[in-house]
Amino acid sequence: MTGKHVAVLMGGFSSERPVSLSSGNACADALEKVGYRVTRVDVGRDVARVLGDLAPDVAFNALHGPFGEDGTIQGILEYLQIPYTHSGVMASALAMNKEQAKRIAKAVGIPVAEAKVLDRHAIGSKHPMKPPYVVKPVSEGSSFGVVIVQEDQSHPPQVIGSSEWRYGDVVMVERYIHGRELTCAVMGDVALGVCEIVPVGHSFYDYDSKYVKGGSKHEIPAKISPNIYQKIQTLALKAHQATGCRGVSRSDFRYDDRYSENGELVWLEVNTQPGMTPTSLVPEIAQHAGHDFGELLSWMVEDASCLR
Repeated sequence: MTGKHVAVLMGGFSSERPVSLSSGNACADALEKVGYRVTRVDVGRDVARVLGDLAPDVAFNALHGPFGEDGTIQGILEYLQIPYTHSGVMASALAMNKEQAKRIAKAVGIPVAEAKVLDRHAIGSKHPMKPPYVVKPVSEGSSFGVVIVQEDQSHPPQVIGSSEWRYGDVVMVERYIHGRELTCAVMGDVALGVCEIVPVGHSFYDYDSKYVKGGSKHEIPAKISPNIYQKIQTLALKAHQATGCRGVSRSDFRYDDRYSENGELVWLEVNTQPGMTPTSLVPEIAQHAGHDFGELLSWMVEDASCLR
């Protein structure tokens, strides 16, 4: 191995701090194991000074949520001229904003669910669209703030307009798609395998089913027809390229095959900073494609650059 000095950026101050610490430490351990010199950086407001003093060869971005995957830390790294992993400023900002990402996906022919973007206070006591629908913050990850409104619910969820809400004032209201949760990782310009996520004891793939051991089952490869499998791979790569992603990304889909094998397939979003925890999807999908965790991370480090 090259002996490069890699600063693993983790923690931060978003809602996803615990996930980022788990991802970052798992990545740091694996990178040390394959021969890199690693410094773990718990990112604070002084990150520019810390990185300036460290002067690493590469910054491995294991941050999640606002500041870490919305183009902000990427801009700091560009300014410092430190090569970094994952997507660049523009792609990170676009993908983090669900409204803009959906607009780009739709423009290149990727199927998306009907949605509207509203101020959360404007929802009030009247349904903004016919149930069932999903309300989600426009710029959050890890399913924070996601609320599913069922068909028999008489009014919108009160939490959206309450003082308890911590996820910003702009929300997306999106038609709920029945069916199966599928995801596909992209590594460079190659779409890897398709995985089906089956939540265990949860109504959907929420925070706990993502990060608590046993919270979900991962079927890799997903047990779907070859043509749907290939279609998902094609759409995941198209979303990666259309939004300008670099390195590794992961696209999420819903697939309603209740009435037909060629049922409705809908793209939900592209994740530019997929989790790298022991229960995360991308390491499992990469493993199935023949890349163990150390190889995956080494590829990401060697792929790092500025002007991404």
